[in-house]
Amino acid sequence: MKKIETEILIESSITSVWNVLMDFDSYQYWNPFIKSIVGKAKRGETLNVTIQTEKKKQMNFKPKVLRAEYCQEFRWKGNLFVNGLFDGEHYFVLEKKAGSLTRLFHGEIFSGLMLTPVFKMISKDTELGFTKMNQALKERCEERVEEVVYDF
Repeated sequence: MKKIETEILIESSITSVWNVLMDFDSYQYWNPFIKSIVGKAKRGETLNVTIQTEKKKQMNFKPKVLRAEYCQEFRWKGNLFVNGLFDGEHYFVLEKKAGSLTRLFHGEIFSGLMLTPVFKMISKDTELGFTKMNQALKERCEERVEEVVYDF
């Protein structure tokens, strides 16, 4: 097995970060890596995911949701062609920090018979995609202004 893991601190509540992460319909407007997710974030559901790497190659795949725990973790597992050839378990884990800070762990655990050659081909581009998505998520969450009601 091989793993890519990135992390970022976001100055926004864990609920706000979760809500942006789960708003699949808006990915096309802010997400430079995962261009779309169609489906429900519910254990056992199949998603239709489109990613686009820095090299502008688009990939579509249909992973199965393994976990969708509110404000904690969203995880899916997909594969290349058939299960066991080259599999990826993608995850987003949120951790509440002091005040309104949230730490996001964003990564993927890779396995399968073709692990070494495929991982070598995709690892740098994939990590860059995760990092760019994390930064875009941070910017989107931190720019969202909650409506304040003033009582005069």
